[in-house]
Parts: sequence; structure tokens; C-alpha cells
Amino acid sequence: MNRLIDLPPEQQTPEQKKVFEQLVAGRGRILGPYKIWIHSPVVASGMEHIGTYLNKKGSLSEREVEIGILVIAQHWDANYVRTAHIKMGKQVGLSQEIIDAVLAGRDPQLTDPHEKAVHRFAAALVAGAKLSDAEFGEIEKALGRDGIAEVLVLIGYYTSVALGMKVHEVPIPQQP
Repeated sequence: MNRLIDLPPEQQTPEQKKVFEQLVAGRGRILGPYKIWIHSPVVASGMEHIGTYLNKKGSLSEREVEIGILVIAQHWDANYVRTAHIKMGKQVGLSQEIIDAVLAGRDPQLTDPHEKAVHRFAAALVAGAKLSDAEFGEIEKALGRDGIAEVLVLIGYYTSVALGMKVHEVPIPQQP
């Protein structure tokens, strides 16, 4: 059974066509998660808005975004997301040692305080840990309230991506 359905334009509702056109205009193609979400055009539109913000306009650096995504990919054992974002992590300058540590659930020994706070916060969230006031204060000092909000939404957004790709059994991208 093919769980991921490419919805051809002639089968799309007017709302789906509008979102489809927005996605293609902005990204040049429909990425895997949007093939899932397009069946609910309001969800697809909202997720596109959030995803573009997190990846292009937010306060988190590209490295910080990739660190958070790798934490999520490992937590959900999401092979598609893990494979794609190992590659992206390397492209934005994460060393193999950092990637390996994040994927193993170890402290990646990050030296940048902002990156360290993103990892610490994301790892605590997926572990279900309750941060003490002191721990929260340290993370807030490093990230600010905007950074805290973005890490929370990054975790939620990429949890949806990871689970969607797993549920729909999307094939893992080939590594060159």
C-alpha cells in the first residue's frame, strides 16, 4: 500500500490548489511532509508558514535548527528525517563528532552558549524532564524568550514531520 499520495492538480479542491501553488512558488516543489498535509489545506498552509519561519526567518541559526531537528529525529527513531538532517547538519558546519553525540543522546560538548542551550533545552524536552527554575533561567539567558518559543515550536513542527514520514512509510533519501 502506498501511504504517501501525490495529489494531482485535477483532483485538488480549490483550497488545496491555492496551498499547492504557494508551496511550489516558495520551494519549487512539494516536499514530503506537505504531500501528507495537503489533504488538509489549512494544516498545510499553517505548517508551511511555521516551517519557513523556523528555517529562514527565526532567531535560531541554521546550526541550532539542525541540532534541534537531530534531537527530534533520534527521539522518534525517524530514519527519513535523521538521514536528511545529518546531511543538512554537515552542510551548515556541524562536525561528525557533534552529530554522533546528538544522535547517541550524549552531550555534544558545544562551545557556543546559544547552541548549547538549544541542545540542552531540546534534549530535556524530548526526555520529558521538568527543568528547575535555575535551569530554565540559564536557557532563557542564552536564548531569550523568543528563542525558547522557537525551540518549542521547532520540536513540535519536526515531531509532526518525523511522525508523518514514519506513518506514511516515506523511503529514506539516498546518500550520495
